[in-house]
Amino acid sequence: METLKYLMETLNNLFLIIAEFIRGLFADPHSVWANLTMNVINFIIVVIIVVLAALILILLERKVAGWTSQRPGPNRLGPRGWFQTIADALKLMGKEDVTPAGADKFIFKIAPMIIFCLPMMTLAVIPYGRGMAPIDIDLGIFYFVAISSISTLCFLMAGWGSNNKYSLLGGMRAVAQMISYEIPLLFSLLGVVMITQSFNLGVIVEAQGTIPFIVLQPIAFVIFMIAGLAELNRAPFDLVEADQEVVAGPFTEYTGLRWGLFFLGEYGNMTAMSALAATVFLGGWQGPGFLPGYVWFFMKVGVMIFIMMWVRWTFPRIRIDHLMHLAWKVLLPLSIVNILLTGLGIYIYRFVMGG
Repeated sequence: METLKYLMETLNNLFLIIAEFIRGLFADPHSVWANLTMNVINFIIVVIIVVLAALILILLERKVAGWTSQRPGPNRLGPRGWFQTIADALKLMGKEDVTPAGADKFIFKIAPMIIFCLPMMTLAVIPYGRGMAPIDIDLGIFYFVAISSISTLCFLMAGWGSNNKYSLLGGMRAVAQMISYEIPLLFSLLGVVMITQSFNLGVIVEAQGTIPFIVLQPIAFVIFMIAGLAELNRAPFDLVEADQEVVAGPFTEYTGLRWGLFFLGEYGNMTAMSALAATVFLGGWQGPGFLPGYVWFFMKVGVMIFIMMWVRWTFPRIRIDHLMHLAWKVLLPLSIVNILLTGLGIYIYRFVMGG
């Protein structure tokens, strides 16, 4: 029994042990060079997570699409079609990189690069296990929301820089949609912040040791999921690239790897949003002791990603006026009511406990 307990403790702290070993290679484990080395290693790990997540999720998306429509999905290349993503990547690399005449070349080319980098920046503050946040900052939620909101600007840059009316219209739709849904998304997180009295994601996970916040904040969780899907521009909220209205929106003029960067950015952002949901509402790395904390974390992230994919291939695209109606007349009032109820609940709890 003691051996098993020691083994689980070692597995739980495996990456912390490796980090301490690397720091121990320096004369001063907390010197500038040691910290710089650890930051570089953490950055490389986050990049690997984003790239691997995108490659796996592209195939998983197709498998889920086939499952929901009772079709086999990719099944030709490799065992059960598992090498399909490799073929897609090779195809994109072989396509011609076309820049439209009259386009703002700098803005046109930099937009997909920025949107691909954003999930790497947001995933850097997620605690993957106890003490396993690459960058542990007190304003973790604030930082996450602030960085993820930059994607709005990327879509506008892509639309404006393309010198195409459909691209510009799609970019303006992105601005209207994403700004509208950022407000209820942020408000849905305030209930958790009020309960924990902290923006630190590690503190929020620790506070869910006995009960996850999805139980205490069910309304906030539903609002977060709906607003998160809209922020990711995924169906049924993919009005940014509604093909029957604006061709492909801000992506219309993009080809090859530049289009692929938008594609990878979408899956990277979906991974980051799922990681935030798992951290804030599902207890993060908290779980029964027969599995390491980081395994529980990635299992919860996988469940959130599957739900997002399931929703995409189940519901049809909604109209733009219905989209805005849902944000301003349904989700925003609900999120404000949730904040008021949370404040009232905290007041009653303190009154009862104090009494």
